[in-house]
This record gives sequence, C-alpha cells and structure tokens, in this order.
Amino acid sequence: MSDVLAVEGIETCYGLSQVLFGLSLTIAPGEMVTLMGRNGMGKTTTVRSIMGLTPSRAGSVRFLGNEIRGLPSYKIAQRGIGLVPEGRQIFPNLTVRENLLATAVARAGGWTLERVHDLFPRLAERASSMGNQLSGGEQQMLAIGRALMTNPRLLILDEATEGLAPLIRAEIWQCLAQLKQSGLAILVIDKNVEALTKVADRHFLIERGRVVWSGLSADLAAAPEIQHRYLGV
Repeated sequence: MSDVLAVEGIETCYGLSQVLFGLSLTIAPGEMVTLMGRNGMGKTTTVRSIMGLTPSRAGSVRFLGNEIRGLPSYKIAQRGIGLVPEGRQIFPNLTVRENLLATAVARAGGWTLERVHDLFPRLAERASSMGNQLSGGEQQMLAIGRALMTNPRLLILDEATEGLAPLIRAEIWQCLAQLKQSGLAILVIDKNVEALTKVADRHFLIERGRVVWSGLSADLAAAPEIQHRYLGV
C-alpha cells in the first residue's frame, strides 16, 4: 500500500532565509512517525510546509498519492490532514463543545462528539467551560479532539506535550497509542525520546533543515550517541 504522506526534497524559505534543504520523510498507513531535533532546526517549518501555511519553493508533498504542494491550507485540511498546532490555538471564547463542533466533518463510522468524549472524558466534564478556562493539559486534549472531529486520515501534532505536567504527558501518549491502534497515521513533533520510542514506529531526526538520521524505535533507543548528538539528551 502506498504511503499516506510522502515528502520529497522540499526546500522552504522565509524571505531570503532558507530553512529546509531537501527534506524528505514518509508515513505509511497506520504508522506513527516522529520528527525530532533541537529548537530552531526546522521542525515547525516542516509542518507548515506540509500544511501549505509556509509553502515550499521546491520538492513534492504527496498525500494519499496526490500532490498537495501549492494548494491553499484549507484545501489541504479538507483532503484529510488534521493539525494540532504548536500552542494549541483553541478558540478561547467558545465552549469546549463549540470548539469541537466548529470544524467538525461528519463521516460514517468516524469521529463524533461522543467518541471524542470517550477518548478524553475530561472534555465531557468541561463541555460548557470556555476555552480560556481550561488548564494546559485540557487545552491540548481539546486541540487533539478538535482535529479528530475533522475525521482526518493523517493527524499531525506539533510539540505534542510541550509544557505539560508528567501525568498529563503520559495520558497524551496513551491516547496517541490508542489512535495508532485504530489505524490512524500520525506524525508527532516532540522532544520526549523515551516516551516516543515506546509508542512510535519510526523516527526522523532533523538538524539545520536536513534529515540527518532515520530509523526504527529500537535503533534509536539503542543509539544514545545519536540522541546526544542531535537531540542533546
């Protein structure tokens, strides 16, 4: 079966400053893949390039076999890519329920409000609370739930657990493992190597806009020198 996402040789700039230099990665159906690297190495720019928010000037981005590079971001989202952005970016003046329903896309057998509540019971408890009344962990659950309500074929999480308490981080990893078991393809940007090698299938390490290492979880877990060189752990 062909890849859900195939990024090949993308180059992305902000003005005259080039950030990505021929970056490539792939995600197979039902696979969880990570993109990791130190701050400022191009991880978020990669996400923005995939989503059309900062279009790449060269290369290819194919989703479900179709080229999406050059499409506006809303059309890319409509194709079936759900984004949980860095900083969560939930609607602060809408309730939890309204946040979940704002961009929902109905699909037979897909994600519904009830199914999101089953995944994150706390969102059911806070259904009438405003977005700006939630804790950081609750906001992240809401951002994930909102993305799932679009019924994506691929879920992208930028800085999935940044700034969250350890117990909340563990809850997020457990939920992502459940989503992976359901067959959803997932791309995770995060720094928690220990957790990610337990739940993800493959990893891409990025430095200065280039993929410098890729491999399976077992390979990364067994290579502390690679972790130290490119992740500083």
